[in-house]
Amino acid sequence: MAARKKAKKKTTKKKIVKKAPKKKKVAKKAKKKKAAKKKKVVKKAKKKKATKKKKTVKKAAPKKKKVAKKKPTKKKKVAKKAKKKTSKRKPSAAFMKPMTPSDILAAIIGPKALPRTEITKQIWKYIKKHDLQDKTKRIMINADEKMKALFGGKTKVSMFELTKWVNKHLSA
Repeated sequence: MAARKKAKKKTTKKKIVKKAPKKKKVAKKAKKKKAAKKKKVVKKAKKKKATKKKKTVKKAAPKKKKVAKKKPTKKKKVAKKAKKKTSKRKPSAAFMKPMTPSDILAAIIGPKALPRTEITKQIWKYIKKHDLQDKTKRIMINADEKMKALFGGKTKVSMFELTKWVNKHLSA
């Protein structure tokens, strides 16, 4: 019996001895991994520096490379996506609503109620017909007697201000 007890004690000691080095190995492995990572970072930095140096050398003396002709390859046919049918863009209802012009504006475009888009077109027809666009600065409109009344007494108005002045002379 004494021999058996001794054998059991020996085995328990062996187990303890085996467990302790495992912990040390784990710690050593972790240290090795950290060291390996540091080495990789250092290698990457060295490679970057080396490529920068190579690039400057290439700029100084560029070499012509011979390019072999490529054999024609068969292209795979890709199915085309079906295009969506797009309808024409519809104008806003607010622009298409007929507006009645004031007496001043009616002298230029007529008394008939028209949508804003048509009113603008009629005004531009009048400007082109009477040659009221400035010769040197094309965005300016030189007003005649009818247009002066429309523009509030101004002799020159920018084409960007035109709709602002026209809207003052429209009513629903």
